[in-house]
Parts: sequence; structure tokens; C-alpha cells
Amino acid sequence: MSDDFIPALVAPATGLAPPRNAITPLDAELSAQHRAFLAAATSDNTRRTYRSAIKHFLSWGGVLPADEPAMIRYLLAFSASLNPRTLALRLTALSQWHVHQGFADPASTPTVRKTLAGITRTNGKPKKKAKALPVEDLERIVGELARLGTLKAARDNALLQIGFFGGLRRSELVAIDVSHIGLQTEGMTITLPRSKTDQTGEGIVKAIPYGDGACCPATALRTWLDAAGIASGPVFRPISKWGELSAASLHEGSVNTILEQCARLAGLDYVPDLSSHSLRRGMATSAHRAGANFRDIKRQGGWRHDGTVQGYIEEAGRFEDNAAGTLLRSSLRQDPQATRRGGKNASGK
Repeated sequence: MSDDFIPALVAPATGLAPPRNAITPLDAELSAQHRAFLAAATSDNTRRTYRSAIKHFLSWGGVLPADEPAMIRYLLAFSASLNPRTLALRLTALSQWHVHQGFADPASTPTVRKTLAGITRTNGKPKKKAKALPVEDLERIVGELARLGTLKAARDNALLQIGFFGGLRRSELVAIDVSHIGLQTEGMTITLPRSKTDQTGEGIVKAIPYGDGACCPATALRTWLDAAGIASGPVFRPISKWGELSAASLHEGSVNTILEQCARLAGLDYVPDLSSHSLRRGMATSAHRAGANFRDIKRQGGWRHDGTVQGYIEEAGRFEDNAAGTLLRSSLRQDPQATRRGGKNASGK
């Protein structure tokens, strides 16, 4: 949200002297502090999303504050061109603007919500999901990066392995600081001061064990830090085409680009279906196939809802835990000649 979402801190004009502890327009420093706390109550990503939604509404010709007919006209104008989930998000932004400014909320009336429900039932489409990156394909990427032997390859190797085995979101991945890393006998820990599911800053600790196969995220990270000479500050940083290391951290969007480049390097044939979320999904599905239990997968990925993890597990077992597959295997055991006869019985029918 922009500052437009945050109400000004003013005292009513009564003509009387305000109480000793009252907040008045003259308390500029206190007002600024209050606005900062209000802003901190919402994540930067949400603020950006809401700001974009308000801008879209205004560019369409909307006026704030708005009324119910304007909300309905807005929905109808974009019912065919925008995904209903996008329309729902923009209604939420408009609703928040009105609530925070003290106006009646025209975006949450029963008629507006029913209109959106009708658009969703009529034009709704399946949500496009990032494809999970299997651990076997991560190993292919790691092998290709090892052959390159460049500084950038060392960074990308550490970035992808830590993101995958740590079950990290891209925002968490690029925010890792050297001070967040702890070395243990079994591997390393990464303390996240804040994350999507820890908005109050209690801290989340991710344990990443050493590996004895093609992948070892702890070793990859130490190799990168040593090669780059990083002893403090951001762990994952931009590298110029001349090999110069930046002092700043990578941008979130760079994780998608790095994964895409590395997947192409390894010759994976589903690059367009990958995103940074493929690392988290890949960890969950690969861990399930390897025998990890539900609780451990949920904890490593830092998921709040059981349903999210259950969805990944079901995705991983589509063919293994498949009723049709059980029937097909049973049929084959009973009559192994059936497939050779094309399914015909003894009479040839």
C-alpha cells in the first residue's frame, strides 16, 4: 500500500486546547512514526500489489471514493480480459483503501461480491502452477555448473541448492545475510529474521544437513562464500558481466532468471514451466518420494497450512498412489498375456 492507504493523524478542530497527550497536526515526528508503524503492518509486496490495483482502477476512469455502481461497472469492463482472481485482488485493494480512509466500502457489498462470484463461475480458469523441480534434475544442473567452474556458477549452484533443500521462498533466499548462517557438525543452520509466515519477526531456523551425493547445499554455500570473499553482508549478490561482485543483495526476480538459465544449461525441456517456486515444490515432492513424513516436509518448507503440503504430496504420488494403476497392475498379474492379445479373450472377441 502507498501512503494513500494510511489515514492522517489529526485532531478535530474544536477550538479548544487539546489534552496534554493528544496527537495534533503539530506533532509531526509522532505522526510520522505512527504512519511508519501502520505501513509496517503490511508487507512490501502487498503494498506494491495494492498500489498497482488502485492505479489500474484510476486509469480506467474510476474515482475515489467510489460507489457500488462504479465497482460493478469496473468488474463488467474487465470480466472477459482479466482472470477472476486478479479482479478479486483488485477489489480487495479498493476495499482496503476505503476502509483505511474511513469511507463506506463499496467493494464488499453483497451485490458486488455476487457479481464477482458469477464472473468467476463463468470465466474462471485453473490456476497455473510452477512445475516442481525434481531432485534428479537439480543434480543435472549442479553437474553442469560444476563443469563451468566460474564465480557465477559457484553462486548459482549455492543459490539453487540452498533454495531447494531449505524450502525457501525467493524473498527469504535473497535476504540471507552471513550473520544468519550457523555451522554445525551435521551441516548448517540459516536463521530467517522474518518471512511470509513470520511477519512479527520471531525468527525461523532452517537446518540444512551435509549431503554425500551430487548435491550438498552446505558445501556449495561455503564454496561460494570463499570464492567470492564474502565475510559479511548479503550472501547472494549480483555479478556483472565483467565478473565484478556487487555489495548489494540480489533482487527477488533474479532467482527466476538464474533458475531459467541453469535449467537451459542442463537441457531441461520444461523451462517455461519453471519459477522460483519450483524449488520449494521440488523439495516437497522429492522428499515425499524419498520417504519423508508430512510433518518434516511442512516444517522444512515453513508452510502454514496442511492443505498446501497435502497438495504437493498428492502431486508427487499421482502415479504411485493411483487407483487405476493398482487395477492395471492387478489385471496384468492375473493375465500377463492380455496385453499381447490386445485385450481379447480366448474366443478372440
